Amino acid sequence: MPHIHDKIDFTVEVYIVYRNRVLLRKHDKYKIWLSIGGHIELDEDPLEAAVREVKEEVGLDIKIIDDLLKFRKHDVNYKELIPPKFMNRHRINENHEHISLVYFATTNSDKLMLSITEKSEECKWFSIDELDDSSYGINDNVRFYAKQALEELINR
Repeated sequence: MPHIHDKIDFTVEVYIVYRNRVLLRKHDKYKIWLSIGGHIELDEDPLEAAVREVKEEVGLDIKIIDDLLKFRKHDVNYKELIPPKFMNRHRINENHEHISLVYFATTNSDKLMLSITEKSEECKWFSIDELDDSSYGINDNVRFYAKQALEELINR
C-alpha cells in the first residue's frame, strides 16, 4: 500500500493466538520476525485495518480482544473503537517512521493461506519456549508483545 504521508504512517500489529501458540512471520524485506500487520488506509479505522491485514497476509479470520466490550456503543454516526494493547513509534529508515497500534487477537484455526502478493519468507506458530530460543533471533519488543499475548489469551 502506498504511504499516506512521506514522513510518518499509522500501522497495526496483530499478535494472533491459537491454543498455546502465537503467530509470527518473517518480513520479506527486513528479514526479521514480526507480527501480522501493515498500514492503516485512509478509508478505514485501526480495527478494520487489523482484520484486513491478517486476512490478506495469512488468510485467517480473527477476533480482536476487547476487555471493555460490554461498554461499546455503535450506531450509524458513532463507532467505539477497541484500544490497542500497546503503541509504539519506530523508524523505518532515515526519512520515514511508523506509529503502530498493537492488538491481540484469537482465531479458530491454525491453517494459513499465505497471500501471493505478501511475500513472507516464512510464518510460524511459536510456543512461549520457542520465543526465548535465541536461534530464531526474535527482537526483544516482538518477544515481549508475543509473550504478553500468550499470557493473556492462552486460556480464553
